[in-house]
Amino acid sequence: MGTLGRAIYTVGKWIRGTGQAMDRLGSTIQGGLRAEEQVSRHRTVMSIFDKEPRINKDVFVAPSASVIGDVEIGHGSSIWYGSVLRGDVNSIRIGSGSNIQDNSLVHVAKTSISGKVLPTIIGSNVTVGHSAVLHACTIEDEAFVGMGATLLDGVVVEKHSMVGAGSLVKQNTRIPSGEVWVGNPAKFLRKLTEEEITFIAQSAANYINLAQVHATENSKSFDEIELEKKLRKKFAHKDEEYDSMLGIVREIPPQLILPDNILPDKAPKTAAVAR
Repeated sequence: MGTLGRAIYTVGKWIRGTGQAMDRLGSTIQGGLRAEEQVSRHRTVMSIFDKEPRINKDVFVAPSASVIGDVEIGHGSSIWYGSVLRGDVNSIRIGSGSNIQDNSLVHVAKTSISGKVLPTIIGSNVTVGHSAVLHACTIEDEAFVGMGATLLDGVVVEKHSMVGAGSLVKQNTRIPSGEVWVGNPAKFLRKLTEEEITFIAQSAANYINLAQVHATENSKSFDEIELEKKLRKKFAHKDEEYDSMLGIVREIPPQLILPDNILPDKAPKTAAVAR
């Protein structure tokens, strides 16, 4: 930062400080009648020390999620509401097309008991279910971690394998490719079927599409949101049979047309697998 930049920064700091002081004075004068508004300091993407997240431009990171420090996320992946990825004492790497669903936690370990450096590595087209905890582990491509599962330090989940919902995978456990593990502690249950392997790939593809819808919705301005509310209210009472009797054709505004990938009747037919 040059001399001019430092001067501008200093002046800006003085102005902000003056405004804050005036706000506090005004609140004091108002006494018990004052209404204080707390400003959220939440930062969706945050550097720590000299570690800065590297996120592909087409990644969807939900506004209430937190991506902190040495985190790298590949194209088409998505980080959903309430999730925390904290790469402070080590690194987190996520490939392309993977999804970390709502309220999940991904953290790392500086070292393990044996002295090994343990980052968290998540491959491509991986699905991590809601409220999962991943700590200093490795999940290979096209694997599936169920809702509420916990994976501890040194765990390796190989390609095309599945951890059942609510399972606890102990330290340094390796789950071989093509297997389903469940329980506390998690143990081998059975082999995955071809239908389930197809489901894992389809689950990742579904979340790529759904993330695009959420990214579009989150980018809308206040005016666009209010317009859509009015249009939905107007078309909520549409009676196609009555309109046809009168010869009326009502075209649905483009703002109300849902993308094909989130319509129930357009969803691909896949195996039902409990998460």
